[in-house]
Amino acid sequence: VLVTVASAVAGGEDCLWYVDRNGSWHPGFDCDFLTFCCGTCHQRYCCRDPLRLLSQRQQRHCLAF
Repeated sequence: VLVTVASAVAGGEDCLWYVDRNGSWHPGFDCDFLTFCCGTCHQRYCCRDPLRLLSQRQQRHCLAF
């Protein structure tokens, strides 16, 4: 688990664009050093909590549905 978290932090997970529950489009954005993209398919923000990490793979999965 620590290796996964460390690689995610080092990789600087960025938040991809998304559409919120109201259908509004939000552009993608970069997270600061030692933070990564967190949240859900419909709301994203940068945080330091690895339990809330939303990987780029998970984000792309959101776009498919």
